[in-house]
This record gives sequence, structure tokens and C-alpha cells, in this order.
Amino acid sequence: MEDKRDGIFRIGPIRPPSEADSLLLQVTSGCTWNKCKFCSLYRGSKFRTYSVESIKADIDTMGKYRDRILNMNFPDGRFNHEAVWEDIKQLPFEEQNCYYMIYNWLRNGGENVFLQDGNTIVLRPERLAEVLRYLRKVFPGIKRITSYGRAESLSRVSIEEFQELRAAGLDRIHSGYETGSDVVLDLINKGTTQEQQIRAGRNIKAAGIELSLYFMPGVGGKKYSRENALETAKVINAVDPDFVRIRTAVIKQGTDLWEMYKNGGLDIAGEDEKLAEIRLMIENTEGVHSYLASDHIINLLQNLEGHLDTDKLKLLGEIDKYFALKERDKKIYQLARRNGMVTGIKDLKKIPAGNMRQLESIVNDITSNEEWDIAMNNLMDRYI
Repeated sequence: MEDKRDGIFRIGPIRPPSEADSLLLQVTSGCTWNKCKFCSLYRGSKFRTYSVESIKADIDTMGKYRDRILNMNFPDGRFNHEAVWEDIKQLPFEEQNCYYMIYNWLRNGGENVFLQDGNTIVLRPERLAEVLRYLRKVFPGIKRITSYGRAESLSRVSIEEFQELRAAGLDRIHSGYETGSDVVLDLINKGTTQEQQIRAGRNIKAAGIELSLYFMPGVGGKKYSRENALETAKVINAVDPDFVRIRTAVIKQGTDLWEMYKNGGLDIAGEDEKLAEIRLMIENTEGVHSYLASDHIINLLQNLEGHLDTDKLKLLGEIDKYFALKERDKKIYQLARRNGMVTGIKDLKKIPAGNMRQLESIVNDITSNEEWDIAMNNLMDRYI
């Protein structure tokens, strides 16, 4: 069993925004692939899996913190933050982090769990199923358990194996497809193919597990903008995932993709081109019930949400409101959005006059479109 200290459970570095209120249970560390050109999160670290016994020990530790908190006899049955904080302060710092995660989870409902890190589905199905069953035994009130999974790994899991995981308690899988284009997948060294994406998605859905896939507009640069949209729509049409989540591409400094840009191998797509990709993707989806979610601050239109069948015209209309703006107003909106001042077009009218003058001054100073695209990209870098 891995060396572990009493009172401490492992906590990984990332989780999807939709899992903000979830309990984080780390069953693997790092990423099995770790070669995507747009990502540097796990560079320098090796992938490892944890034993079932070690994961169960973490679950037991989580259960002890839950019991400690719930046995504090809060007046009126409501959490007393001051009492909890006094209790937390008695513990060493690392234990405080673990205690607070459980407390924060409980006060937000204590319903959902996210399995970390980047590719937990690589565990053998019988091992992961044992973890899932034990987790639900210790926490019988859990309503949803979710995991990340790479499309390449997911494509090697059969429908029957997914059904075993579903029966054990796995409800949803997040997968960063990024693009459905084999050309762009190769460009960014994603290590998977469109065929694998479709096979994985169909098997997951056939087993009754929810699938949330991610689309990264702009990741192929200007050159592959149209292909990125159309080939992603093809995958969505073939799979009909429960969710399509937008993660606008950011060419982050320090990644291989940034080096490609610096060496002339990639032309960074601008804000308009990325949004046009999203529009083209939506326009070319057919016969799917997927829910489009723009649930991240790096997306230009964060209020762009709805079903790709019944809400298609509404979604396209929201995008067209942006494209109807004058070029200068589009840049003002982009700059305001990248500084966290707006979430949708309607918010432009709410920007204070002083802030608006600052935005206009910056727009006036940057006259080159290429410089503007790089400036917006670099502003987004802080959120990755």
C-alpha cells in the first residue's frame, strides 16, 4: 500500500467547472498520454494508479471527517461556520485542507463525487467497480459519480464493461475530444482518432452512462477552422452525447503549441473565427439531443447554452447578436469579456463610463489584427 498519513487523503489538481461542488477522490495521478501540444499540466510527472486498498483508505478518511462534522450537533440542524472553523484550526495544515473539502462538500449538498485525475478509466473495470461500490457504501447519499476519460482509452472499453461500471455506480464520463478532425487531432498530438471517439461515445451511451465531451474551437488555428467545426459536428451527430462543452482554445505559453506558433507552424485563430467555428458546428448538428454548455470563463459567450435540437435557432441567434456588432464594439466586448467584466452582449450597456473609456483607449492603441489576436489569447492564458 502507498505510504499515507492518517487524517490525509489525496487531492488532485483539476476538475471540470461543472464539478465545482463535488467531492474529489483521486484514483490515479497524472495523464496516461501527457503529450497533447496544447497542455503542460502534467509535464514532468509520471502517470500512476493507486491500489484499491489505498483508495478505500482515502474514502474511509473522508467518512471520518464527515462523521466528525455531522456529530457536532449544530443548532437548528444548520452548519455553524464559526464552530467548524474552530474545530479545523486544531488540525495540522494538510489535514485542514481535507477537513474543509468535506465540510464544503456537505454544505453544498454532499451529493456528487468526481474521480481524479486525467484518465481514471484506464483502471481495469473490475478494480474501478470495486472502488465505486465501496464509495457508495460509505456515502450512501451520493447521487452522481463522474470521471475523466481519454477517448483512446475509452474506445478499448466494451459496452459490457461500461455496464459493469454503471451498475457499480458510475453515472457520467467527461472526455476532452477537443476536435473531431483527424487532421487537427494529429496537429495537436492528441493521440486519438475520430473513429475511436465515435466508438467510445457509442459504447458509453449504450451502457447508460452520461457522456460529456469537450470541443475546442480555434485549436487548429485559422487554417483548419472550418474543418475543426464540421468534423466535430460529424462526431456529435454519430454519438449524440448528453453534453457538448465549449472550451475555447488558448495557445498557452510554455506549451508545444505555443512553440509551433512562434516557429510559424500555427496561425492563431481570432475571437471571431473561434465563435464562427462554434456557429458552424451548431449549424451542422442533426438529430441529436445534446445540451451545449459554455460553462467556462475562457468562452466568449458564457450564456450560450441550450439543446442542439430544440434550441438551435436560439443558440445561433445569440451568436448572431455578436456578429451584428460593429467591428469596434466587438473588440470592446472581447476586451471586456477577457477582463471578466461581461458574460453576454447585453452586459455592454452596464459597463461604467470610466471603464468604457479605458477599453476604448486600448482598442485604439492596438491597430494590428494579429497583435490584437495575440493580446486576447494572452489575456485568456491566466485562466488556464
